[in-house]
Amino acid sequence: MSAQVLVTLPGALLTLFPGAERRVAVVAATVAEAMDALDARWPGMRDRLCDSRPAIRRHINVFVDGERAALETPLRDGVDIVILTAISGG
Repeated sequence: MSAQVLVTLPGALLTLFPGAERRVAVVAATVAEAMDALDARWPGMRDRLCDSRPAIRRHINVFVDGERAALETPLRDGVDIVILTAISGG
């Protein structure tokens, strides 16, 4: 069963996808479906977030209500999904 969820996107994606919103509501049963919904709005976004396995890319972190999530993580109505890009340096 699909749920209405709120996704917060990182600034890096907003730069790559003009017109993308910082916070967007989508309907999805899993994180993978949320990625598909984002890709339907902004084609190519899923490829920036997921690799071909499919899995969330190593440099991307996805949290559902503060807990680290994977593509198969189930969603329930009203949860917050936060997508962050990893920061590295030396």
